[in-house]
Amino acid sequence: MCGIVGMVAQGSVNQEIYDALLLLQHRGQDSTGIATAEASGIFHIAKAKGQVREAFRTRDMRALLGEIGLGHVRYATKGTASSEEEAQPFYVNAPYGIVLVHNGNLTNTRELTDELFHTDRRHLNTSSDTELLVNVLANELQASISGIELDPEQVFQAVSRVHERVEGSYAAIALIAGYGLLAFRDPFGIRPLIIGTRKTDAGSYEWIVTSESLVLENGGFEVVRDVLPGEAVFVDVAGHLHTKQCATDPKLVPCSFEYVYLARPDSIMNGISVYEARLRLGERLADTIAKYTPKGTVDVVMPIPDSARPAAMQVARKLGLEYREGFYKNRYIGRTFIMPGQAVRKKSVRQKLNAMSSEFKGKNVLLIDDSIVRGTTSKEIIQMARDAGAKSVTFASAAPPVRYPHVYGINMPSRHELVAHGRTIPEIAVELGADYMVYQEVEDLKAAILEGSDIDDLDMSCFDGRYITGTVSEEYLAWVEGTQES
Repeated sequence: MCGIVGMVAQGSVNQEIYDALLLLQHRGQDSTGIATAEASGIFHIAKAKGQVREAFRTRDMRALLGEIGLGHVRYATKGTASSEEEAQPFYVNAPYGIVLVHNGNLTNTRELTDELFHTDRRHLNTSSDTELLVNVLANELQASISGIELDPEQVFQAVSRVHERVEGSYAAIALIAGYGLLAFRDPFGIRPLIIGTRKTDAGSYEWIVTSESLVLENGGFEVVRDVLPGEAVFVDVAGHLHTKQCATDPKLVPCSFEYVYLARPDSIMNGISVYEARLRLGERLADTIAKYTPKGTVDVVMPIPDSARPAAMQVARKLGLEYREGFYKNRYIGRTFIMPGQAVRKKSVRQKLNAMSSEFKGKNVLLIDDSIVRGTTSKEIIQMARDAGAKSVTFASAAPPVRYPHVYGINMPSRHELVAHGRTIPEIAVELGADYMVYQEVEDLKAAILEGSDIDDLDMSCFDGRYITGTVSEEYLAWVEGTQES
């Protein structure tokens, strides 16, 4: 999971891309990068480890010249989280010069690496699948060029061949020196990508492509639509928009975890309000809690801030229970789920949250979280509630048990890390120290997210083990577990 943005404007784009990355910071905290391009085709790139406010100095921003640009915030799922070499964007100098950012995870990296070295004669300098993707795009773009000038149709031909070669999830934005901005989405639309436009005082149009709709709203852009699965969008340097479906059999199957946890609640993805989806998750979870929790065992409902708050409010309302805020959140600590390493996550829980004894003492509390992945955070939170004086602790997840690795851009590579893998729900309760455990049902998750939508399927692979691309084998999962860092 990462956050990406690309923009074509009439004036300098550096500040607006910086502002957009601040809004996308929840999607990645490991590193960040910005690239801009002048009309002459000269690229300017700045990237560094850490969060946006830490990474870019005034001198960096002044050097980012140009009316077209892109940006990225990274949450490491491949490569080394602490390595600045893995930070995006990635650059190749031919053909023309291409800079690319990517949100997602390629699942045929071994095959692509071999093809690039032995067939395409291209060198890779990192283990990043984004570097793989930009080189595949560059190779196919080179093969599409029929003359000196590059036209949109040649760009679309290249993207079509990228779809044929690449497997997995990818929402990507690229700058092609002297020609414009390209954005494309994998044929299943697993990772989000949305287009917006803004009319200038002179009557021309500026364009933005990004991961979440909140960026458009904040920047005064009008939402045009989501980039379709398999579609490519090309905005030339004159500001003209060109689009084409480049996949042979596209089908929209977005990632369910975006709605559960990853996206900000004020975003709309694939026509679905994230906030309203989380409210509906709470509605359905309430029924399951009532079914599996003995009557009278809960006095008060409390959310684990922040993404579980909508679900917890609905649980309390539907069950007729008191809703209280028992945890105070330190806003200066990052999201623990996307922090690298179990030790760092565990330490950060108590730095991020503080349990207020006045809300817990002598009460039977029902804690609602958006999801439970490794269990590190949940175990610490349950203990914090007990230390604050809770009489009993029931713990509920607005998402089903995470029993399988997620290979499409979320760092859940190893089954042995997942607290629900190989355990029953009562066994999970014992492991985490809860009196009772309740999980959302898989079908309820799907129904809650898709209610009122034209979409008929979701990627729920981490919950049900069904990998929608159809290319994920047991051998691949074993390889991922052996090579990916936790």
